[in-house]
Amino acid sequence: MTQDPGSSRLRSLVGLALVVALFAGVWFVMTQLRRSAALQDCYASGRTNCVTIDSSGAHPNR
Repeated sequence: MTQDPGSSRLRSLVGLALVVALFAGVWFVMTQLRRSAALQDCYASGRTNCVTIDSSGAHPNR
């Protein structure tokens, strides 16, 4: 049995796409967990100004 080279290439690309999607999902979850842990640490230390500051440069009144 011989496989079609186009089929093999398609399977490889699908596998690569799944690995990239999995990596992106793990990165997103880890980022959210890191933010949540930092906020919990802030609250646990007794601070009252634990809200994260948006430093994107966008001015809300414009």
